[in-house]
Amino acid sequence: MTPALEPLRRIAAYAVATDDDGRVLLVRASSRSGTPGVWSLPGGAVDHGEDPNHTVVRETAAETGLSVAVTGLHDVLADMRSLPHRGVTIHTDRLIYSVSIRGGNLIDRVGHPTDLARWHTLEEAERLKIRPFAAAALGLSAASPDLRPDVAPTFPSFYAYAGPDGLHRAQRFAAYAIATDADQTSLLLTRIAKGYPGEGCWHLPGGGTDYGEQPGTALIRELVEETGQAGRLIELLGVASHRDAASLGPEGYPIDWHGVRAFYRVIVDDPTEVQVKDVGGSTSDALWMPMEDVRRLAESELTEVTAEALQKARLTS
Repeated sequence: MTPALEPLRRIAAYAVATDDDGRVLLVRASSRSGTPGVWSLPGGAVDHGEDPNHTVVRETAAETGLSVAVTGLHDVLADMRSLPHRGVTIHTDRLIYSVSIRGGNLIDRVGHPTDLARWHTLEEAERLKIRPFAAAALGLSAASPDLRPDVAPTFPSFYAYAGPDGLHRAQRFAAYAIATDADQTSLLLTRIAKGYPGEGCWHLPGGGTDYGEQPGTALIRELVEETGQAGRLIELLGVASHRDAASLGPEGYPIDWHGVRAFYRVIVDDPTEVQVKDVGGSTSDALWMPMEDVRRLAESELTEVTAEALQKARLTS
């Protein structure tokens, strides 16, 4: 049994980079880390309010000495990792990006959490001790399993803490659905209830993921719990990052809010009458809207993430 450890949660972004010979860029954890000698993808935690695209560029430069440009979203996944030497268990929502190299030279970093950056063929990488999430991203077997808690610890779905400017801060990872019927003639939308940020606007079904939960699994669960619809996950469409520096919600005080949201294409094969299950919560209404009506919605009628996701899915101009 793993010991009782303090639960923490964070969002992080990582780079999948290859060179002209097809080698992948990996970094090695130093003796300052909890897993010395274990290799991983370059990357790290998303700062409050930071776009994950910027995180992966910044962290890759710091850990490897290379300047990169984001070329696409590779994957989104989550994991739990227990670190008894620090007294914590960490749930990390990991955004994996494909990047290209713009320039620079590999550096070694003495006295940092990662100390080496090297290019490896996939055959070489397969023989290394490598973090499970990095192995999954590269299609390799994980030779270095993380220590995980036996049961996911209890962690609040909403957690705000005092920031350096006196405002409370909240960073939240969520998953949302571009959910259509099989013929893609109607889109499932929800409306934000009065008293919540974005009240009255049309929004995508979905919400915050639970501690220890994968985003795709969380989304299908949320779809049932929020609207009563059983969906089928098709593909990851993108990630949106939005910050509202003084959001005012039902808490009654301003919160510096940073939301990172993955959005997916979902098919509901047998649409049913929509039922708002979260009565008294953030959703006041939900319905199947014909696609021609969706295209006529003004941007002011949509939440930011909804407008961005619809454009990414090429359902609006």
